[in-house]
Amino acid sequence: MSRERVVEENRAASKTTLKEVFSFPHPVNESAARLVAGMVSVLSLTIILIEAWWLLPVLTYGFLARVLTGPTLSPVGLLATKVIAPGLKLPVKLVPGPPKRFAQTVGLAFSGTAMVLHFAFGLGTAPSAILGVLAAFAILESVFGICAGCIIFGVLMRMGLIPKDVCERCVI
Repeated sequence: MSRERVVEENRAASKTTLKEVFSFPHPVNESAARLVAGMVSVLSLTIILIEAWWLLPVLTYGFLARVLTGPTLSPVGLLATKVIAPGLKLPVKLVPGPPKRFAQTVGLAFSGTAMVLHFAFGLGTAPSAILGVLAAFAILESVFGICAGCIIFGVLMRMGLIPKDVCERCVI
């Protein structure tokens, strides 16, 4: 095989398409998802307790990145999936991806709302309350494995508001 052919094949194999980057994993490793939730709770509580408002865009970006790409462009997601979970040898427990993506979208709505209220309107109490709720739900996920967004996703599916073909494994 010619050198040019080898180079071309390597180039073709290494190309990552936008569709691959902007996709959400299905299934998701529950252990890594719980680690992400733990880091979200720490970030949220840090913002509230020491008024580290500069961390709020970091938190919001993380949710946006995870909604759009899963862990691919999320520093917290990458840390959980590539470093902490493998380093701790946590068991891989695969769960459906769509409910987790929905939960990340809810987190984006909460953190985004808190960010707008704080930076656009100069408020402190309302964003802190929103982040407190976000932290509580993140703690439920991290410590107990209870994903409130996933539960809501299931309810919306049963109500017919989310089509069954979005997540066939989620249909009960």
